[in-house]
Parts: sequence; C-alpha cells; structure tokens
Amino acid sequence: MKKYAILAIVFVGLLILPASVYCQQFQDLVEQIGTGDINWTKGIIQAKGIGVPPEKYYGKPQARPMALRAAKLDAMRNLLEVTKGVRISSTTLVKDFAITSDIIMSQVEGMVKGAQVVHQEYMSDGTVEVTVQMSLMGGFAQLILPVEIKQVESITPVPPVQKEPLPPVATPEAPEPKPVPEVFTGMVIDARGINARPAMAPKILNESGEEVYGSAYVSREFAVQQGMSGYAKDLTAAQSNQRVTNSPLTVKGLRTEGHGRSDIIISNADASRLLSASEHLSFLKKCRVMIVVD
Repeated sequence: MKKYAILAIVFVGLLILPASVYCQQFQDLVEQIGTGDINWTKGIIQAKGIGVPPEKYYGKPQARPMALRAAKLDAMRNLLEVTKGVRISSTTLVKDFAITSDIIMSQVEGMVKGAQVVHQEYMSDGTVEVTVQMSLMGGFAQLILPVEIKQVESITPVPPVQKEPLPPVATPEAPEPKPVPEVFTGMVIDARGINARPAMAPKILNESGEEVYGSAYVSREFAVQQGMSGYAKDLTAAQSNQRVTNSPLTVKGLRTEGHGRSDIIISNADASRLLSASEHLSFLKKCRVMIVVD
C-alpha cells in the first residue's frame, strides 16, 4: 500500500511541475511604480490604498465604512501617481501633460476616479486595504496616444502586373524562378539584453534611423483597442500570442534609442524583410506586434 501511495505522490508531482514551470516561464511584464504597478502584458494599471477609521469611531458601526472610504481615496491618489509614470513614448510620460495641457490631465484624473475596485481586505485592527485598477486601452489610450496616429484605410495587396505573353525564344535552359517574398502574420521583436522599456507608442527603426513601425503605420482604432504593441518577458510566449497569429516575423533588437529607451533599432536586412510585401503593411496597421523585454 505504501508503495502505491509513493507512486501516486510522484505522479501528482509530475502533473503539477509542468504547470508551475509554464506559469513561471510566461510571467507578465510588470513595472513597479511607487505603491502600484503597470502590467504591460495585460494592459492594466493597479495601485493600493490603506484606510484607517478615526480613533473616536473604533469599535463602532461607522468605523468600517469610513476606513473603506479612506482606503479608496488613498488608492485613487496612488493610482494617479502610477498613471503619471506611464511611458507614452521614448521622450514623453503622462505627467508631461501636466506641463503642456491642464485639460488632458484633468481628463486623466477623471478616469482615475472611475477606476474599478478589484480587491478589498479588512484587517483585524480596523484598517482596510483596497486595490484599484484601470485599463491602458480604450478611453485612456484615445486620450494620450499621439495625434499623428490616424485612422488608416484598408490596405489592398498589390497584384502582380499581367503582361502580354512574348513569342517563345529558344534558350539553352529555363531561367530560375524568382523567390516569392515571405508573408508574415505579425512581428515579434526580441529586445532582451538592450535595456529596452515598454511604452504606449514605441517606434521600430532600421540602422539608418528610418522608421519601419510607429505612429505612421498603425490605424488609431486598433491602437486604442489593443495598444500599438503587446509586451512579454518570454520569446516563446510572444511568438505564440494570438496577437501575431501563426506565422510572425521574429527580429532581434540591436539597441535602443531615445531617453526612455522605448525606440528599438533592428537591422536593415530585417527591416527589408518586414516591408517586402504589402500584406505586411496590413498587419502593421492592425498593431500585430509583440515586443519581448527583460
């Protein structure tokens, strides 16, 4: 009996181990800011707040609701600070809008006040801890994404030009057919090891500094709904993400550019492969791009 029990434990362990390895391997890309964080993989911002009831209300029915209210206010303040630290591009943070536009910042503050409470915990001493959450997509993205990102019309693949057949010419041997350009369904940039940082509106440049992906390539509706790019910490997770579907082009980031380190340089050869077919402009328009960072 003891032998069967040991075998059962080993079997269960083998079942659990792959799942734990999988979870560890496909860890979300989370950037800590103060008492909150930005989950770039899920596209959400979270912050915590703590509330304590006034001392004279300890032990009274009003204590818990007052502590909860104080915790929510604290969480909203913290969430606003985290939101101000969101990187829009390699040169701009959300807090930079406080200098240039009071209207935009007031709208951001309004969105923060409407954040969702996703967790609340009551402590034995009467303290309450609250976690609030807000999406990087939707209204927030519509507000802060660069105005250069416009609605892009449908991109139609260019058909090959049909020419009139020429009379047959005797040749010693048939010419070799020209290689057909590869067609990809998305792009994965491996930016590990170059200290790249996530942003709402990253740019991908070739070695000559020419933009091969950025605001000019995407359609605003897709950028607002799902972000200009997805982020992951694992290359396999990025390559298998439904965002880039089943045949993505994978390229290596050579270095970053800009103070915020969000613009990534790729080789001229990879840039040429990316822009080799009109079908690729279609997936760029739809923001089918994943970026892997440390």
